[in-house]
Amino acid sequence: MQTVTALGDEVFEIDTLMGGYRGITAGFLIRGDRPCLVETGTALSAPTVIESLAALGVGPDDLATVVVTHIHLDHAGGVGDIAAAFPRAQVVVHERGARHLVDPTKLVQSAHRVFGPVMDELFGDLRPTDAQRVVALGDVGVIDLGGGRTLESFYAPGHASHHVGLLDSSTGDLYCGDAAGVYIPETAEVRPATPPPDFDLDLALASMRRMSEIAPPRLLFSHYGPVTDVEEVLARSEAELIRWVEMVREARALQMDLDHAVAMVRERTPRIELPDEDPDAVVKWETLSSTAANVAGISRWLDRTEGPGSTSGDAAHVSR
Repeated sequence: MQTVTALGDEVFEIDTLMGGYRGITAGFLIRGDRPCLVETGTALSAPTVIESLAALGVGPDDLATVVVTHIHLDHAGGVGDIAAAFPRAQVVVHERGARHLVDPTKLVQSAHRVFGPVMDELFGDLRPTDAQRVVALGDVGVIDLGGGRTLESFYAPGHASHHVGLLDSSTGDLYCGDAAGVYIPETAEVRPATPPPDFDLDLALASMRRMSEIAPPRLLFSHYGPVTDVEEVLARSEAELIRWVEMVREARALQMDLDHAVAMVRERTPRIELPDEDPDAVVKWETLSSTAANVAGISRWLDRTEGPGSTSGDAAHVSR
C-alpha cells in the first residue's frame, strides 16, 4: 500500500494508516544531511512508519531527529518504538510534555480508562524513551536539519498546553499539528480540535493568529496533509472554532447535559459529505475529531472562565 507522497524540497508525507484508515494521521520526513521525522503517529502505526522511512532510504542509523508537535497518542504514541528502531535519533518535544515520553505510565493508564478496547485497536501503548535522548524545548527553539536548514519551534498552545508549531527555514512550511484544527482534504473543511483537559479558546485563537502573521506558503496538517490557501483556511478554522464555542455556550444556558449538547452541535454542524469510494471516511473523521470530546473540552474551558455550567459528562480525552 502506498504510504509516501513527495511534497517537494526533500519533504515527504507519510500516511501512518492509523487504525487501518488511509489519510487520517500523517507524519513527515524532512530528508537531508540530518533526516528528521515530524510526528510518529500511534504505536500501532510504527511498523508502517519504519517501512516508509526505509523506502525513502532512511535506515536504523540514519534518522537524526524525531520531533512531535505535542504528545497526544495519535501524534507521539509511536515515539518509543521509533526511538528503539532508530537508536541515534534524538527525540524533541516541548518541555511540558517531555516527562510523559520518558515515563508514559500515567498517560497510557489514562488512555486505557477513557478508550477501553478501542485503545488496543487504534493506538497501542506508548513505550518509554531514555531520558538522555529526549530534548526538551522551551517556548522557542531550533532543530538542526543540517546544511544550514533548521526547524524553528514556537509555542502554540490552545489545543494542548505542550503544543508547538514548527517552521522550516528552507521551504517556509509550517507544521501546525492540531493547533489550527483538523483539515479534511476530501472537502477542504476544517473542524475544531478542542479536547479536554487543555483546550483554551483564547490561547488557540492567539496561536492561529501567530501562524497567520508568520504567513507561511504552506501549512502541513497532521490531520491531514498540505494546504496552500493558508490565510483562508486559518480564517475559516478560527470562525468555526468560535461558532462551536457559541453553540456549547448556548447549550449550557439551556441547562443541557453533555449528551443533549453533543446532539445539538451535531444537528447544527453540516454532515461531512465524502466521495462514495471511501465509505468509512465519515466514521474515521468522527473517530479522529469526536464531537463529544470537542464539546466536553469547550464546556470544561467555559467552566474555568465563566463558572460551572450544566453541560457535563464523562468525555475525557487524552489522545488527539
